Amino acid sequence: MASSPSITTTVPRAAGLRDAIGHLRTARRRRLGMVLATCAVALAALGTLGLMLGDSTIAPGTALLAAFGAGDAGDLFIIQKLRLPRVVAAVLVGAMFGLAGALFQSTLRNPLASPDILGIAAGASLGAVTGLLTFGLAGIAVAVSAFGGGLAVALAIWFLAWRRGLHSIRFVLVGVGFAYLCQAFMTWLLARAEEREAASALLWTVGSVADVRGEDLGVLAVGALVLTIGVAVVARTQGPLALGDDNARALGVHVDAARVTTLLLAVGLVALATSFAGPVAFVALVAPAIARRLLSDGSPALTASTAVGALLVLAADLIGNHQVFGVAAPVGIVTGLVGAPYLLWLLATNERKERR
Repeated sequence: MASSPSITTTVPRAAGLRDAIGHLRTARRRRLGMVLATCAVALAALGTLGLMLGDSTIAPGTALLAAFGAGDAGDLFIIQKLRLPRVVAAVLVGAMFGLAGALFQSTLRNPLASPDILGIAAGASLGAVTGLLTFGLAGIAVAVSAFGGGLAVALAIWFLAWRRGLHSIRFVLVGVGFAYLCQAFMTWLLARAEEREAASALLWTVGSVADVRGEDLGVLAVGALVLTIGVAVVARTQGPLALGDDNARALGVHVDAARVTTLLLAVGLVALATSFAGPVAFVALVAPAIARRLLSDGSPALTASTAVGALLVLAADLIGNHQVFGVAAPVGIVTGLVGAPYLLWLLATNERKERR
């Protein structure tokens, strides 16, 4: 009995579709590998520069040996106590902001959904400044106060934005309002404080990794690891969420639960990073955009955003610390100088797209 023509033509088509999908996945993995390898090489180069440069320049080989515990006592002190913690802190903070930004933007489907704009980083800064100037806190207690401030603002945004589900536009608008509110309260606290106290609190409004070392660096690293593991668990929902709620539900994703879990992890990343380094401006906004352009596959680019964020903060800290532009500046000021023009460009391009 002769086979049906429809059956004989369908089988080759299905095989061809499977081959095309396989080639596409291979190309995506290869491109991701190239991006991550490039970021790793750049991080290694910048990290080595960070170990070498300072008041006393150390040769690359000597600096790397000292980073692994070999060398004379003077080099070991300079590298392991002063320079290596700063490099590691910059990488960790940048990675956390980059990953958090990617989670916010993919979950809310909005390229402007960033902790800087939504007020969560400002809430953490307000918590730190309040602890310093109002309650006289110091050390790890200030970090705890900052973490609590970030979480409190996130919960307030959540409460006011929730209407039978979490909608991205309402979440962003409420977050922008809280960002201005937190900035106003911080300005008031700084204005009424004594000059010396205000100077000590000022870094919590711009962001710096200069003093993240010792126990603080250990807590930051452990917290980053725990939250990253949590992100790895929910990462598979990010692709479907980026397609819209209806498509995500059709693919078997519990939309509200996935969105709530993802945003809680993103808030945790932002609050933890800000609680030790302050609000490093625009990294969470810029890093995912750069990562998505590098991959060009429409994915949430979580891993690439993490690598790009680490690279941005490490490069910005080197620029600010070593006075590349003629003056020393905290890392948050350098990233702000880069991020603000990008935000204006993004707003302009989005407006042109809407007109079309």
